[in-house]
Amino acid sequence: MTQVASQLDDRELISLYQEGREWAFAELLNRHKNRIYTAIYLIVRNEETAHDLFQDTFIKIVNILRAGQYNDEGKFAPWALRVAHNMAIDFLRKCKCKSAVNLELNDEPFRTLEWQGHNAEQTVMHSQTHDVLLQYLDKLPFEQREVVVLRHYADLTFKEISDLTGATMSTTLGRMRYALITLRSLITENEDVSAIWG
Repeated sequence: MTQVASQLDDRELISLYQEGREWAFAELLNRHKNRIYTAIYLIVRNEETAHDLFQDTFIKIVNILRAGQYNDEGKFAPWALRVAHNMAIDFLRKCKCKSAVNLELNDEPFRTLEWQGHNAEQTVMHSQTHDVLLQYLDKLPFEQREVVVLRHYADLTFKEISDLTGATMSTTLGRMRYALITLRSLITENEDVSAIWG
């Protein structure tokens, strides 16, 4: 069943799940869990909270799918990420803790996103670069960090990020631009990092 499931697109899996095939949702979950969990974690920056919000996100998704309220005009992943993002932002608003927790360089959630198609040297380089970026990501203003997370960890387009955050396209692009300028500046100031980036 796993081999068959992996050949189906998200829309087909959703239809099968709505017909009562539980394995179809298991495939959907397995296919998108890393991106969704990592996006939540990078917003709330607390592993326990991220796990709770991840569970809540998929409970909400299940309820929407079972009720037949899912609109399949868009792709499942951006929609699921929007649900997760909204839950994470709601959590931050309620606890007012946007900057309460710092990123940990060696946190396991970041290791769930594997670098595919790279040789050993490239993998080491990406791992080092990855650690450096995590170190500096927390120095960005929340709105800039949010765009970086959604673009590079959740793999959303700028249009999807704009729709998700409610910001205009120009604001979204501006936030990314300023985030990259800040990150470049931080990287340039650090000799060890400059060596990694060549």
